[in-house]
Amino acid sequence: MDLSTVIGLVIGLVALLVGMVMKGVSIGAIWNVAAILIIIAGTIASVVIAFPMNELKRVPKLFGIIFKEQKLVSDAEIIKMFSKWADVARREGLLSLEAQTDEIDDLFLKNGLGLAIDGQNADYIRDILTEEVEAMENRHSVGALIFSQAGTYAPTLGVLGAVIGLIAALGDLNDIDVLGAAISAAFIATLLGIFTGYVLWHPFSNKLRRKSAEEARQKMMMIEGILSVLEGEAPRVIEQKLSSYLSTEERKKLAAEDMGAKEAD
Repeated sequence: MDLSTVIGLVIGLVALLVGMVMKGVSIGAIWNVAAILIIIAGTIASVVIAFPMNELKRVPKLFGIIFKEQKLVSDAEIIKMFSKWADVARREGLLSLEAQTDEIDDLFLKNGLGLAIDGQNADYIRDILTEEVEAMENRHSVGALIFSQAGTYAPTLGVLGAVIGLIAALGDLNDIDVLGAAISAAFIATLLGIFTGYVLWHPFSNKLRRKSAEEARQKMMMIEGILSVLEGEAPRVIEQKLSSYLSTEERKKLAAEDMGAKEAD
């Protein structure tokens, strides 16, 4: 489970509910069926109109991506793996890595290494794999756009809900107490629209973009590693090249692990 998503949602809900209580608003006031219907159903309707069904079918899967921890191999492991492959390829030849492909779970990495073993040139491999990364980013950007658009529609629908509520409230001005309660209820739609738009949909969209960017970054790292092995570069050179994808702290940690391994030998 993606803890940052869950923690953020909990903090957002707590902030809303505690803020309502501190302002003297009953928490029960937020349970306004008409307002919920306008915001939730209205947002869904707007998104359905804006996107084709083949893209909307992915929404349940997108929620899974948002709430599940991203399972990627660590960058340090990738660097060590390519260093090992480079050493084997330099001693035994590139074809000796063919047995390694059966142990690779990542389909992108498996296909890329397979192209190198099959004797394809570096430019061809780079073009093919880069196009695959770009295609992946395009697919992911559509998913993020769905939530981004929902975040745009929801606050506006909140204003629409408030207008509808005010029309109903101002239809009878005889009872001031009833009028006050009706106006208060009318703005619940605005509250829900703003909250769902800026605490749910827009952050969900950003989460999808960040996860997509991280996956794309790691795949680009794999491309460089595959091409480096293909060109027969030394393991140490490959480690230095791929370390550019790491943060300073990660580089220090990797260097410490390498030092520990050498001392153990």
